[in-house]
Amino acid sequence: MSRDDERPTSAVTAADTAVPDGAPRDDGPARPVRGTSPLWTLGLLRSELAITFRRWRTLALLAVLAAVPVLVGIAVRIETGDGSPAGGEQGGAGPAFISQVTNNGLFLVFTALAATLPFFLPMAVGVVAGDAIAGEANAGTLRYLLVAPAGRTRLLLVKYATTMVFCLTATFVVAGSALAVGAALFPLGDVTTISGTRIGFAEGLGRAALIAVLVAASLVGIAALGLFVSTLTNSGIAAMATTVGLLITVQILDQIPQLHALQPYFFSHYWLSFADLVRDPVYWHDMVRNLGVQALYAVVFGSAAWARFTAKDVTA
Repeated sequence: MSRDDERPTSAVTAADTAVPDGAPRDDGPARPVRGTSPLWTLGLLRSELAITFRRWRTLALLAVLAAVPVLVGIAVRIETGDGSPAGGEQGGAGPAFISQVTNNGLFLVFTALAATLPFFLPMAVGVVAGDAIAGEANAGTLRYLLVAPAGRTRLLLVKYATTMVFCLTATFVVAGSALAVGAALFPLGDVTTISGTRIGFAEGLGRAALIAVLVAASLVGIAALGLFVSTLTNSGIAAMATTVGLLITVQILDQIPQLHALQPYFFSHYWLSFADLVRDPVYWHDMVRNLGVQALYAVVFGSAAWARFTAKDVTA
C-alpha cells in the first residue's frame, strides 16, 4: 500500500478541489474552518497513529525489539543449565542485572531494557522520527497534508506525539516480552535490590513499570533530534540514516574520557540511570538530570524543527 493510499481522503479531497491563484470561485457563505477544532486534531493524531503502527517497517522494528528479551532469556537459561552463574564464571559480566535473572525472572525486564536502550530502542525511534516529515515529502503526500486545514505547527506536533507514542509502545514491548519470558523460564518472587534489601514482588513489578516509563522518557531527546533532521531533507532514508549516525556518534563521544566536561549534556549520558530505581532507598539524582537533559533536547531541537518546517518551501 502506498503512502498516498494510507492518507485520509479529506487531505486529498482538499488538494483536488483547490483552484489556481486568481481564479474565481464561489465558496458560498463564509463558515468556520472545521479543521481548527480539537476533535479534528485528535482525528489527525488517530489517523497518524494508525498509519504508523500498521506499516510493515514499524511492525518489524517492534518484532525485533520483542525478540531481544527472548534471546537473552534463552541464552541465560542455557548458560546456567549446569548450575554455573549467569554472565560467565565471575557472574558479573554481561548486561546489568543479568547475574540476578536466574534467581528472579523479573530481573530479565531490567536486563532487556539495559541491553536495548544503548542502541536498539533509540535506533527504532530514530527511524520513526527521521521518516516523520521527510518520508511524507519523499512520497509526495506532505503538500496534501498542508492543503488540509492542519497547519504546519499542528502537523509537526502530531508527528512528534506519534513518535512519543511509539517510544512508549516500543519500551513496553521490550518489558512485556521480557516479563513473559522471565516468568516462563525462571522463578518469580520477592526482589533483592542493589542495596541488598528485599521488596515484595508487587512493588518490584511496579518499579519495573516505572522503569519502562523512564526509559521511554529517555528517548525524548533522540526523537526531537530525529524530527529536526527530518525537516532538513526530502529523503526519508537520508533522514533516518543521519539520525542513526548521530546516535552512534554521540554514543562514541560519551565513552571518550577527554570529553568528560561535555558528556553530561549528551542525550545518552544518563540513560542507564534507571538502575537507581532498583535501589532501596531510590536514588533520584541522576534520573532527574536525565529527564532535564531530555527536556532540554526536546525544547532546543523541537524549536529548531518548528522554525525550519514553518519556513520550509514545500513542493512535494
